Amino acid sequence: MASAKQSGYQLETVSRACALLRELNEERKQLSFTEIVQRTGMEQTACFRLLRTLEHEGFLRRSGRHKYVSNLRILTGKRFCIGYAAQGHDSFSMAVGQGLRWAANEHLVDLIELDNQSSQKIALRNAEKLVNHNVDLMIEFQLHERIAGKLSHLFKEAGIPVVAIEIPQPGAVFFGMDNHQVGLMAGNALLRAAQREWNGECDELLLLDREVAGSVPNLRISSAQSVLRKKLAGNWPITHLESRGEFIPAFELTRKHLQTVPKRRTLLTGTNDLAVLGALRAFDEAGRSSLCLAVGIGALPEARRELQLPNTRLVGSIATFPERYGDTVLKLAVDILHGRPVPPAVYTTMQLVTPKNIDQFYPKVIFEQSDIDLASS
Repeated sequence: MASAKQSGYQLETVSRACALLRELNEERKQLSFTEIVQRTGMEQTACFRLLRTLEHEGFLRRSGRHKYVSNLRILTGKRFCIGYAAQGHDSFSMAVGQGLRWAANEHLVDLIELDNQSSQKIALRNAEKLVNHNVDLMIEFQLHERIAGKLSHLFKEAGIPVVAIEIPQPGAVFFGMDNHQVGLMAGNALLRAAQREWNGECDELLLLDREVAGSVPNLRISSAQSVLRKKLAGNWPITHLESRGEFIPAFELTRKHLQTVPKRRTLLTGTNDLAVLGALRAFDEAGRSSLCLAVGIGALPEARRELQLPNTRLVGSIATFPERYGDTVLKLAVDILHGRPVPPAVYTTMQLVTPKNIDQFYPKVIFEQSDIDLASS
């Protein structure tokens, strides 16, 4: 018999089942039979029969002996549309993008993806496209500090909140690595390697820059330099090469540099793994691998592959786990869209990965296809 509040076309039993499922849907709760009765106000026998029926039909399941959990996700309110402008096609960007796609599916939001192709012009054009699409929030991952202000103004004028990945942007919530801390970790790893291999001495520090990213990401370089200058004895020279954070430019610039200097013990780090691996390849080509000790940043598939090679001169890489970015970034985005307070900056987990501990963090290494084939470069 339908209640007074129900229309003649509604079935009371179905309405009760829906009410029960809504209780379980809230924040994916696990509830006991007693809790469900109290929350729904149902008579115990009717509630018990509904629970058994919904369990039998696969709409919910038991969790342990006395709890129930829903197998459904009930959509409520507006489904948000979020724009994502990816940096490019390198393995770091690809890992971030894949994580965002998984998280968007989990959080039930629509994700519109565009590729900035590491280009200022394309990044600005993509921003305009996403503004015209009336996205609810923007996730911006672009390389160039010099256009951050333009992007910020564009999104502010459109009333679109922004989460910026890795490269800070005025007015945006930042998510990425703590660049100063990453630099300290890289510097200390190189220090320990020099103490272990060369009795705490070196003849040169080679640093691979990425000036277009701006001063904040380059804290990775300056912080590593500061650690070594403070703690490593000697008046050794420091050489900066503008690698653009890419394998081939780093390889070519390091090759040219090695042609102009005598053989010497060199500590090496840079803005990311790709640049460091490019420089390592140049040392190998010049027959100077034994005179180089390097630390990368990112622990990308290419670096993890290198760390598993015997006699590698890559002593470690600072893992920032870009494959995990998606869930945290989407949670930030949803909180912003619901008006919940969020911090101005959220930092990713960081960990020094070495040949000795790589299996602890990447126990089943899957060598993803990357843009650069290290075996044939």
